[in-house]
Amino acid sequence: MKDDSVYLRHILKCIRHIEENTACEHDWFMESHTYQDAVLRNLQTIAESTQRLSKDLKSAHPEVEWRSIVSFRNVLVHDYLGIDIERIWEIVQKDVPELKKTIQEILDDIPKYTQ
Repeated sequence: MKDDSVYLRHILKCIRHIEENTACEHDWFMESHTYQDAVLRNLQTIAESTQRLSKDLKSAHPEVEWRSIVSFRNVLVHDYLGIDIERIWEIVQKDVPELKKTIQEILDDIPKYTQ
């Protein structure tokens, strides 16, 4: 079993990829299936990574809506025909930056010897 810092760093890597794929303007993103697919894949990977974090870490950080992230993953995987790309853009613009900040703070608080 890998330690939490591995998954936290992986989440941050996925967020960086999302940032790269949404650095374009809204209309460009809406027209680009390539960018949309890349963002959706990274959002799914983030959600998968959160499921591998320890219960202790999640309990220590109730400010993160872990269950909502899992629920979102289920939509991405099982209700893919119902995905609203406009809503994905909103999530990327509002929620992902907040998640990035919180994940970085959590990672910074983990003792360096575990990283």
